[in-house]
Amino acid sequence: MIHDFCESSWDKPTGSRCSTMKLHIHLYASLASHLPEKSDRNSCFLEVADGMTIRQLLEQLGIPENAPKILFRNGVHAELDEIMKDGDRVAVFPPIAGG
Repeated sequence: MIHDFCESSWDKPTGSRCSTMKLHIHLYASLASHLPEKSDRNSCFLEVADGMTIRQLLEQLGIPENAPKILFRNGVHAELDEIMKDGDRVAVFPPIAGG
């Protein structure tokens, strides 16, 4: 489950504390439209469940699996099945065309 950074990470149905991590997400070009409304242009801070992969994050943001072309985690090329850690910075780029 994804929460905006400022939302509570409490599990409302059970009242117990969820185990979460905070990420800094950057979505570029056409992918930026998948960020939450309160986002700053192409980036935001999100709170997500511990152990989430980049693939799971993108699924929850509604990004089709074939949309990302280049992924970075903390400035290093990343794969969809990498497990993220608290404080990670994730950048996602779509295919870029040009001349």
